[in-house]
Amino acid sequence: MNRPSPLPIARTADALRETVRGWRRQGLTVSFVPTMGALHEGHLTLVREAGRRADRVVASVFVNPTQFAAHEDLGTYPRREAEDAELLAAAGCQLLFVPTVEEMYPDGFTTSVSVGGPSQGLETDFRPHFFGGVAVVVAKLLNQVQADVAVFGEKDYQQLLVVRRLARDLDIPTEIVGSPTERDGHGLALSSRNAYLSDDDLARARRLNGVLAEAAVKAADRRPLAAVERAAYAELLKAGFERVDYVAVRRAEDLAVFANGVMDAPARILAAAWLGKTRLIDNMAV
Repeated sequence: MNRPSPLPIARTADALRETVRGWRRQGLTVSFVPTMGALHEGHLTLVREAGRRADRVVASVFVNPTQFAAHEDLGTYPRREAEDAELLAAAGCQLLFVPTVEEMYPDGFTTSVSVGGPSQGLETDFRPHFFGGVAVVVAKLLNQVQADVAVFGEKDYQQLLVVRRLARDLDIPTEIVGSPTERDGHGLALSSRNAYLSDDDLARARRLNGVLAEAAVKAADRRPLAAVERAAYAELLKAGFERVDYVAVRRAEDLAVFANGVMDAPARILAAAWLGKTRLIDNMAV
């Protein structure tokens, strides 16, 4: 027998908007946390931050097919709506939006959104489809919820900057807030995909944060960034990562490359690396 949900669930944009309009009529503010489900403490940190910034919190769970390539893990991505609803309710969420693919992309859907600037390079070099899919679904979700504030995790730092640029360029009035990355006791950034890791892989994964921290110290010391990146790349392979897509130090504001090859402004170091079939990403301020 299906368990009753611990919080209301809207499955259509019309139902979502009806609830939000009711809150607005009461003079309440609204915040929003978009997710793909399989929630962990990192997501719940975003929900709690959203609760501090508004009277009511909406969270969405939607595994967006347009940001997965054919060879990626769309079919196996973990889905557990009942458990997610319980966690969200306990974290202070008041409404869960769970649209179907047909609700988000009805027959005849042809619109695309292309965001330049911070979307260039890094993830795009290895997942060229990714930010196009993200931009469309985030634009739709922000329009559907029409929240005062939306909270995104800094773990996906490039995505955060892309969403900020999207909202700014399209005059979407929702404030886009970044929340610091939640980590386990060993410094590993929490991720739904960590569930794919074996115990041995998990031990290796926990070296990612340390390698980036060491590289960040060198970058802040104004050492040549190309050398810092090459050394970190080699250290990740030495730590047991089978493949490293990138290690890069970029301007924190817009992810532009430092023209003179050394840090001369606030920076971010970002990396993506593989353990078996699991791709891990991480970043930190320099």
